[in-house]
Amino acid sequence: MSEHALQMEHAEHAHAHPQAPTYLVIAVVLVVLTVMELVVFYVPSLQPVLVPILVFLAIVKFILVGGFYMHLKFDQRIFLVFFVFPLILACYIGVVLMMLLNYLAHHPVT
Repeated sequence: MSEHALQMEHAEHAHAHPQAPTYLVIAVVLVVLTVMELVVFYVPSLQPVLVPILVFLAIVKFILVGGFYMHLKFDQRIFLVFFVFPLILACYIGVVLMMLLNYLAHHPVT
């Protein structure tokens, strides 16, 4: 590949990433989501649905941070796969362990 072609490819890749104002907007959105988490936690009428709301807000924040600050939205898809697959695997293992420990708590081994 020629020097000019490499420079053009680098320039195209550099323009694909957002500029500072986008990062500031994302930061403000993350602050708003964090405030929403605090409000949801302290509103007594939302206590029955507290966990699903907090999980949803955490997922949204995770996607924003991973997509923009970790550049997964703008990089090659293979990086997304290398990031998401272990995350899914870890969540699966965590759920299985919680189920196992719950089962063992109600059925002690004698």
